[in-house]
Amino acid sequence: MSIRHELAKLIAGKQPDRIRIIRGEVKMGPRNENMPEGLKDRTECGRIWSIGRCCLMHMNPEIIIEEFRQKICSEIQLLPEGLNRYRVFTPFQFDDGDHFVIVLKKQNDNWILTDEGHTYMHLTYSDLDEKDLTRGTRGKIIENTLSMFSMKDEEGELTLKIHENEYGDALYSFIQGLAKISDVTYLARERVASTFMEDLYGYLNETVLKQRRTFDWHDPVHDPDAKYVVDCRINGIQNPIFIFGLLNDDKVLNTTINILRYKQWGLRFTSIGIFEDQTEISRKPLAKLSDVIDKQFSNLYGNRDGIKSYLDALMAES
Repeated sequence: MSIRHELAKLIAGKQPDRIRIIRGEVKMGPRNENMPEGLKDRTECGRIWSIGRCCLMHMNPEIIIEEFRQKICSEIQLLPEGLNRYRVFTPFQFDDGDHFVIVLKKQNDNWILTDEGHTYMHLTYSDLDEKDLTRGTRGKIIENTLSMFSMKDEEGELTLKIHENEYGDALYSFIQGLAKISDVTYLARERVASTFMEDLYGYLNETVLKQRRTFDWHDPVHDPDAKYVVDCRINGIQNPIFIFGLLNDDKVLNTTINILRYKQWGLRFTSIGIFEDQTEISRKPLAKLSDVIDKQFSNLYGNRDGIKSYLDALMAES
């Protein structure tokens, strides 16, 4: 039986003469065979408080770490870092070997677990912009994860409130939530493709004024059935800019065909290809595209500033 249940029995009246409170701490009389394991002998004084307030006001780290180990694994450690604050060390880590940052601390009248903003910060190390974590496929996955594990996103800090002193269950849920959120950088291939296009559209939304861009554009005169689509067309200049998101060999080949078709129609434009990862494209499709496209960027995430500078320069040529 847990320490919490043993204390509840004492307060319920089975041994009311042995439990007292001094300055918010549980005080016990002489120890006997029925005393809960882990409690020390205490001097009698004061009045009885409710079990919930006792445990909330004065958490016993030894009891908590034992509950953590029973619920999760034997490698959990707690390190005090000031008043009502403990660093929780676990064997769980990100793919690059960095461990999850978890802190157990008291906030107002509640104990909470928090990553103190480390998880999102760590995800941005993989060339993801922080805004990418709040929109599109990644945003939905994170939102669903927070809801599933009763976690909150407080301006980038992930937290979980501990209810009814269920420390072990709370830590188990928190670790599961952090692990699932960290997986957004390793989605299945088809989801990565979807996410890349969402990221590209989101980036162009921020970079180009709404009145100067059109997503999924096609020429209404030469292509009324929209067979040759441009991912994003930027207007307001003598030669409109045609931007293509390049995820794989098929998209690269289709883009090459589209550009050749536009030239056949006599359209004037500047073409830009932005790869999800150029190193993943086969040599032949890449060579064919290079013969017809005006400008290429090997990836979006590492070239945001360069793409913006290039677009700004082109759009200034009115």
